[in-house]
Amino acid sequence: MTVTYTFDVFSSLDGFGAAGGDWTGYWGKQGPELLSHRLAQYEEDQRMVFGAATYRAFAGLVAASTEESDVRDPWVTRMRNLPATVVSTTLRGPLDWPDATVASGDAVDVVARLKEESKVPLRSHGSLSMNRALMAAGLVDRVQVTIFPVITGRTGLDPVFRGAADFDLELIGSRTLDGRVQELVYRPALYA
Repeated sequence: MTVTYTFDVFSSLDGFGAAGGDWTGYWGKQGPELLSHRLAQYEEDQRMVFGAATYRAFAGLVAASTEESDVRDPWVTRMRNLPATVVSTTLRGPLDWPDATVASGDAVDVVARLKEESKVPLRSHGSLSMNRALMAAGLVDRVQVTIFPVITGRTGLDPVFRGAADFDLELIGSRTLDGRVQELVYRPALYA
């Protein structure tokens, strides 16, 4: 039996995973309920899966952060301390990340193997291009989109689903956090 793989992503209302300009982390819309909910989700035993670009971005953010910055929110610290697999054909270990290993090869093959072998669920935060490929291969069981109440039409970066295949989405969970942030959890199926 295979374990569940969750593609967990933050997005502006217009579908961007990040923004330039003077937007801060979480687009400045985080609140105590969101942060508490995120920590609860990451307290469960699970294995993180990252693509090389996302791993490099997270490792760089953590290295450049201070104890007071958003980067060191308790859920991020917990995520960083979970076992992790970084899928890359260019990185070599050891990585500057506790309990992380590099899996060389195609992400579809690596994640298919992890789903068969892992004793805990798999989760990926970010890693957009990798997760679009995994969705197309039918390996993503849940897409968890946290939508922040902003439109970043001029400054938006990293369109979450640009170039993705077409999918039908079955809503399996939703909640409002801090009265303004939406978390939507879907079961994706390729649209034929």
